[in-house]
Amino acid sequence: MKMKFEFQFPDIGEGIHEGVITKWLVKEGDMIKEGDSVAEVETDKVTTEIPSPKTGKIIELKASNGDTIHVGDVFVVIDTEGSAEEVSSEDKKDTLAEKKEIVEEENAGVVGEVISSSEVIAPSDEKEGNSASENVAGKALATPVARKLAKDLGVDINKVVGSGPNGRVMKEDIIKASKQPSEAEHKEVLDETVKTTVDAKEEKIIVEEEKIERIPLTRIRKTISQKMTQSRFTIPHTTAMDEIDVTQLYEFRKKYKDSLKEEEINLTFMPFIIKATISVLKKMPEFNATLDEENDELILKKFYHIGIATDTDRGLMVPVIRDADRLSIIELAKKVDEVSNSAKNNQIELKDLKGSSFTITNYGSIGGYYGIPIINYPESAILGVGRIVQKPVVKDDEIVKAWILPLSLSYDHRIIDGASGARFLNMMRELLENPEMLLLKA
Repeated sequence: MKMKFEFQFPDIGEGIHEGVITKWLVKEGDMIKEGDSVAEVETDKVTTEIPSPKTGKIIELKASNGDTIHVGDVFVVIDTEGSAEEVSSEDKKDTLAEKKEIVEEENAGVVGEVISSSEVIAPSDEKEGNSASENVAGKALATPVARKLAKDLGVDINKVVGSGPNGRVMKEDIIKASKQPSEAEHKEVLDETVKTTVDAKEEKIIVEEEKIERIPLTRIRKTISQKMTQSRFTIPHTTAMDEIDVTQLYEFRKKYKDSLKEEEINLTFMPFIIKATISVLKKMPEFNATLDEENDELILKKFYHIGIATDTDRGLMVPVIRDADRLSIIELAKKVDEVSNSAKNNQIELKDLKGSSFTITNYGSIGGYYGIPIINYPESAILGVGRIVQKPVVKDDEIVKAWILPLSLSYDHRIIDGASGARFLNMMRELLENPEMLLLKA
């Protein structure tokens, strides 16, 4: 007799309630050992592999690639070959079917935190017999694929009678419902008919007249979208821009860059910019702050956790260098490389994406010159760093070549006046134009 163990999606910490299966690492019939990875799951910030807690044979995969699973959902069934800790899915099937309901909610996303949903989908092997009208709160029982298809085709899924197990609304039900003309359509004269076909596997909609492709947003893209919207519509942004002559800093870095390479240290301009920024933040603490609107208080932070906005294949991420004021230029160079590479290689931990007090975004690394960076809410400011270029400038009534660094400083105009933004950049100029002064004051 097979001893079945129902492996539930585990709580992996950091407030994560759900994830999306991006890739199964096993198939039904595979033999696995305890600790072997069974699936790759994407959360809002990281993609991680889920290890099996049991040794045995995979007898059922409860979800497909692209499905959303919640903490506590059974997504793998394992024959443990006589394990005393069996959990029988057959004994629990009817109970689960009765208890499953769909509750949709939206939580504000923040960088480093999870956009969660409590939507629960009953197992696909439920008993048949219930109709769609028997679902809790009048909401249809359906998979995310069917819900997305209904949205794309403009079908009210809660009015569709499902033909699947336990009244589940299937993709075929959605397609059938979309072809039934509404009362309004009976009264209209259509000039032409747009034939729509659905590629369920790729979740694409192809319109004959104009081919389009619909790509579901990844969890990290949803987080970025909500975060940027929250920042832009909550904080009244203003931006100050300036150009700084960093010729001396350019020569200073050039002098030591090659020798440090032998120690595998990549000496970029970023460590110097971080040092200068922290020095200015200590003199102008309102830029290292958060506005508490509920209590009408300005929270000045006495720590300097610098977020480094990083472009990755999965989207914008902001790893944090904690207590950056305690690090030397060389230590900062190492740390910048470390957190940036971890983010780009999807090896960053959630705790390293939280708690920044001020953020620096370096669009100059990909060729950008000026920009208007959006504040990393709930911080009060963000510094944008452009590409350093050689330009002609006037010095002592003569035109000479100089290396110029463009900076853009966006800040919360509710708590910081325009003059303060100009003072911030003036202090940055004083330090970056004279690297010896920077090292003396750092």
